[in-house]
Amino acid sequence: MSKLAKLITNKPFVFILYFGLSFFAVAKSVILSHIHNNYFVYKYNFINVIHQHTIFGYQPQHFQDLNHYGPVFALLMAPFALLPDGLGVILWVMFNAWVLYIAIKLLPLKESHHIIILLICAHELMTSSSNVEINPLIGALIILSFVFIRNKKEFWAAFVIVLGTLIKLYGIVGLAFFFLSKDKLKFVLSLLFWSVVLFVLPMFISSPAYIIQTYHDWYGDLVTKNLNNIGHSLQDISVMGLIRNIFNYQQLSNITVLIPGILVFAIWYMRIKLFDSIPYQLLLLASTLIFVIIFSSSSESPTYIIAFAGVGIWFMNLDRPVTGFETGLLVLALIITSLSPSDLFPRYLRLHYVAPYKLKALPCVLIWLKIIYEMITRKFNQKSQYKPVASQQP
Repeated sequence: MSKLAKLITNKPFVFILYFGLSFFAVAKSVILSHIHNNYFVYKYNFINVIHQHTIFGYQPQHFQDLNHYGPVFALLMAPFALLPDGLGVILWVMFNAWVLYIAIKLLPLKESHHIIILLICAHELMTSSSNVEINPLIGALIILSFVFIRNKKEFWAAFVIVLGTLIKLYGIVGLAFFFLSKDKLKFVLSLLFWSVVLFVLPMFISSPAYIIQTYHDWYGDLVTKNLNNIGHSLQDISVMGLIRNIFNYQQLSNITVLIPGILVFAIWYMRIKLFDSIPYQLLLLASTLIFVIIFSSSSESPTYIIAFAGVGIWFMNLDRPVTGFETGLLVLALIITSLSPSDLFPRYLRLHYVAPYKLKALPCVLIWLKIIYEMITRKFNQKSQYKPVASQQP
C-alpha cells in the first residue's frame, strides 16, 4: 500500500499519465488519418465567421454534425485553425489538457492533492480528448472563475465567466461564486465590461450585422438542440435521462427536474458564516462542476470531464480519514462514469445497461447528493491541506 501511495502521488508518473493518455488518443487519430469530426466543427466556426457564412446548420462539405458554439469561439480557434489539421488538432487537445491542469494547480489545496485530482481525471480527460472536445477548457474556466474570485481578482473572474458563457453556456455557472467576492460592485461592472468587449470583438474579423444575426441564430439553434437531446442515444446523460430511461418516462419535462435541482443546489448559501471557509468553498466548486453536467440534457460522455474534476475536488476536500462509503462512491465513479465508455469495461454491460439507461450519470448524481448532505451537516475546519488566499497567484 505504501508503494501504491507513493506511485499515485509521484509527479512525473501522474503528469505522464495525465498528458500522455490525451496525447496518445489524438496522435493516434492523426497517424491513422481519422481526425475526429469535432475538430472540423471547431475549425469551420472560425472560417465561417471570417467569411461571414452561417456557423449553424448542416455543412456536410466541411463536417458532420452541427456547431453549437458562439462566434467568440472563432477567436479562440484561430491559432489552431490556421495550422495544418494534424498539428492543429494535437495542439488543440494538449492546450485543453494544459488549461485544466493550470486551473487545478491553482486550487487552494496541497500539491499532493492537486496531483491526485489530476490522476482521478486522467482517464476521463482521455475520453474527452479522443473526441477533441472543448469541455476540459470549459471546466477550467469554471474553476478559474472560482480561483480568481477567491484571490480578489474580480476583473479576471468576470472575463473567464463571460468567455465561457459566450462559447458554451455552461460557463455561466461561474456566477455561483458571486457571494465569495469581496468587491461585488467591481465584479458586476467587470461582467458588464467583458460582456460588451467579447460581444464586439468578433466583429473585427467579420461585421457587426453578421455577429448580431449570429447570436440571434445561436438562440434558435440551442432551443432546437435542447428539444432534440431528449431520446438521443449519446446525449441526455443526466438526472433527467436517468429518470426517462430507467422508468420509461420519455415525456418528462426538463424543468420539472431542473427547478428542484436548483433549489437543492442553493442550500449552500444557507450557511453564511462558512462563506470564508476554504473547505466549504471547495464544496461549492465541486457541487457546481457536477451540477452543470448532471442537470443538462446536452450532457454526453465526453462532457463528464467537467463533472469528474468536481468529483476529484470533492474527494480531496473530504475530512481525513475518508470513510469506506466515500471511497466506494469514488470507485463507483471511476468504474461506471470514467471507464464504462472504454474497452476496459465489459462491452455487453456498456451496450445493454450503461448506455441505454444513461448510467454514466448515476455515480456523479450520488456524489452530488453526498455533497448536498455535507453542506447541511458537515463541520468545517481549516486544516493544513488548504492554502490561504495569499499563497495562490494565478
